[in-house]
Amino acid sequence: MNSSIVRRVPSSCALLFNRVVTQRTAASAAPKAATPVTPESLINEQRDQSKESKEHEKTKQQRLSPTSKSKPKKELQTSSSFVMNLFRGQFYPDEIFPYPNVLNEEQRDNVKMFIDPFWKFFEEVNDAAKNDQLEKIPDDTMNGLKQQGAFGIQVPVEFGGLGLTNTQAARLFEIATGHDLSISVCMGAHQSIGFKGILLFGNDTQKQKYLPKLAAGEQMAAFALTEPSAGSDAVSIKTKAELSSDGKHYVLNGSKIWISNGGIADVFTVFAQVPTVDDKTGQTQNKMTAFIVERKFGGLSHGPPEKKMGIKGSNTTEVFFEDCKVPIENVLGGVGNGFKVAMNILNNGRFGMVAGLSGTMKMAIRKSIDFAKNRRQFGRTIDTFGNVQEKLVRMEMRQYVTESFAFLLAQNMDRGIPEYQCEAAIGKIFASESAWFVLDEAIQIHGGMGFMKATGLERVMRDLRIFRIFEGANDILRLFVAFTGLQYVGSHLRELQQQVKSFNFNVIVGESSKRLRRGMGMTTGPNVNEYIHSSLHPSGILLSKSIDQFGSTVEQILIKYGKTIRDEQFIVYRIGDIVIDIFSMAASLSRCTQSFKNQVPTAIHESNLVKIWCEEAYDRINNNINLIQSPAFIARTKLMTELAREIVDKESTVPVHPLGF
Repeated sequence: MNSSIVRRVPSSCALLFNRVVTQRTAASAAPKAATPVTPESLINEQRDQSKESKEHEKTKQQRLSPTSKSKPKKELQTSSSFVMNLFRGQFYPDEIFPYPNVLNEEQRDNVKMFIDPFWKFFEEVNDAAKNDQLEKIPDDTMNGLKQQGAFGIQVPVEFGGLGLTNTQAARLFEIATGHDLSISVCMGAHQSIGFKGILLFGNDTQKQKYLPKLAAGEQMAAFALTEPSAGSDAVSIKTKAELSSDGKHYVLNGSKIWISNGGIADVFTVFAQVPTVDDKTGQTQNKMTAFIVERKFGGLSHGPPEKKMGIKGSNTTEVFFEDCKVPIENVLGGVGNGFKVAMNILNNGRFGMVAGLSGTMKMAIRKSIDFAKNRRQFGRTIDTFGNVQEKLVRMEMRQYVTESFAFLLAQNMDRGIPEYQCEAAIGKIFASESAWFVLDEAIQIHGGMGFMKATGLERVMRDLRIFRIFEGANDILRLFVAFTGLQYVGSHLRELQQQVKSFNFNVIVGESSKRLRRGMGMTTGPNVNEYIHSSLHPSGILLSKSIDQFGSTVEQILIKYGKTIRDEQFIVYRIGDIVIDIFSMAASLSRCTQSFKNQVPTAIHESNLVKIWCEEAYDRINNNINLIQSPAFIARTKLMTELAREIVDKESTVPVHPLGF
């Protein structure tokens, strides 16, 4: 083989397979290398090989025998998640292509009946500026929302709700959030997380008891997880729930902070630690558990409304529990399952935030277009200037991708896709950051007018800032997505190593062939173009290359760092950025292809947006892939760690003032 080709074979191939071969042959290889080759040595070697072959055949027969007591081999771990498989450089199209279309005609007509009244209510009845000024949603507005059924959008009809699917609900969330983020937070805190646990984990008795009044808005709900010492680190909550001596109640003590609807809620989903004695060790362990807690139980109080930067119309308070007695039948999801309940609630509700923020972006874009078309400077309207044109296109691109994410996620949930936690997290990250970008650009287009309250954009800008923090801070969610994918690849590589150790011929040949083709530049990645419209094929090629290159890079990073990758946040954060960009390319290509298939009149416009988005995303992906493997970048990260320590130690900026005083 040409030596230049050998050098191009990736180190992952050599490391993965040669390590195993070395382990198995090291004991005998060294002496043989030092022993002269003689007829006697060849005969002895043949005898050894014959003996080994017989032992191998014996082992093989035992393995194949039905009565064999040996454990069956583990199958390589697999996941159906599109995002998870990106980390392995694999393309799983089923959840993305074709773009889902889950609503039947009856469901479409059903949700359409709600759209006009919903829109009219927010345009003519609700006053977002007034809510912001009052720092409260007026009673007449709350009553109007109740009449619209806005507090039971996804509650089944038999419990008094509208009974809408995720996809139908997303369409209404888009309208509400596009008009008033304070009301959106109030509605979301109530149903997307407040009583969502009852919908997901409640038994029949709990559902029948609580859902009718919650759906009607007669009672309001809140989600109580965050504590002063437990934000993103949810498992470290301190609130305790101890079983009473008669075994009939759990007694709650502790506090929660920044609880949306905390001052107006009647029913709370509360998370607390239940001290439990381990039968085997006799030691007491805390088990995080979810509870349905009613204000009327007693022992539950709240602080004054928080003074906030934005979403001022929504109610946010501390919540206190002092010997609050909760009946044992109000345990939600079982003792010890609190973390699972909390994460499922948050994952399940994120599609609503993504859809809602796409509506916020649309509002800002419409305002910006109206202003740009009518504002004249230097003898022409400002929409004719390249700088403003670029802003408008970039705003629309981000809105398009966000909307694509929202309805991809909602529809996949409706068709029963079980694994969507990474996709939901990416949607939340992208939507909240894109909405901030779009509002910032909208204010810039408006110039001085954008800074004025009358325009309404400054309020939305203030409201938006929290979305990158609550329900999973974006920094944490980026790391969550990256670590989840890395863990998946790591487990696959460990299982693969076991297959190699047992000399599974098919696995060895398959993996070696894949790595050789990749190392010699003989692969361009999966065939995405099989699934997309022909006019999008250049973008499809970029997506294919990105997936292939990303998979190879992840493997190399894991082999280099192993378990210590958990300490390399500079790298892991950028891995998160890469996978967000790849997923955004796939989602937008899928949606645009569907538009061509359905002969949507805007399909060509969409394809041009997608073309620019994919080309720029591909450049960002390549830049990040090169960056995390660059020695210069690694050196800079170490330097940044040192600089950060110096800044923290000084508790201020370190450089001396240029004037010396």
